[in-house]
Amino acid sequence: MSFEDTLKQTAGEIENLLSELLTFEGANAPAVIEAMRYSALGQGKRLRPFFVTEASSLFGVERSHGLHAGAAIECIHCYSLVHDDLPAMDDDDLRRGKPTTHIAFTEATAILAGDGLLTFAFEILGRSATHPDPQVRCDLVRLLARAAGAEGMVGGQMLDLEAETKTSTTLDETILLQGMKTGALFRFSCEAGAVLGQAGAEDRAILLTYADRIGLAFQIADDLLDAESTAEELGKRTQKDAEAGKATFIDLLGLEGARTRAHEIADEACDALERYGDAAEDLKRAARFIVDRKN
Repeated sequence: MSFEDTLKQTAGEIENLLSELLTFEGANAPAVIEAMRYSALGQGKRLRPFFVTEASSLFGVERSHGLHAGAAIECIHCYSLVHDDLPAMDDDDLRRGKPTTHIAFTEATAILAGDGLLTFAFEILGRSATHPDPQVRCDLVRLLARAAGAEGMVGGQMLDLEAETKTSTTLDETILLQGMKTGALFRFSCEAGAVLGQAGAEDRAILLTYADRIGLAFQIADDLLDAESTAEELGKRTQKDAEAGKATFIDLLGLEGARTRAHEIADEACDALERYGDAAEDLKRAARFIVDRKN
């Protein structure tokens, strides 16, 4: 099976699970449920859940547990996109080729839909379907809260907003910003596999090293796509950072320098997984896919 087919298979499983989970019988506020489903279901590569399930497989974790943890991280990711698209943030009207949530509904509904997805993620992690051991579930909740909060994604989003008012940004500052805004959720996704498998500190450290590499490679590749693709190809507005005056990896490394560095970092990610041999082949293929993808 090709890597793209493997990724699509996991995406389909996550789509089905999210559709099932985001069904609230007798809900008293159906409008927000509709907006949550609109925001979370449909298109998307589901990369973060893929990393959860593949990392989990290294330790023989039951697939349904990895899928539930993957559904939780996808809820966080989708909430972040809903809020990132708002007029007060990036002010986007297109996401994954369809109107953003605040355009399809209202700004207030989009805010509440994002809030709903954020909090629902922790409900999913708290369910026994995610793991029978309550300590494992508590560890996952704590790790996701840190990854999604002020020390992770939210903090990175704040740095991203502040970058719009800065006259210059260094490479180290850009790596820090993206490591928080984008990389923190990748770190959780990979470490969650080890947590679900109740693996030791060495395994967790290896997967965190891999996650740091793929997170950085992903953002460099995103900057390349933003510079070289059209809105129709990406399903979202391009050149946003340039318009806002924010530094990208292309500004700092040059077009070919960024492309070369992305592939070097993907190779470093693969090297980190040598301990697992062929069992980590799909994780290695994922690292290469990240830097070669077209959308």
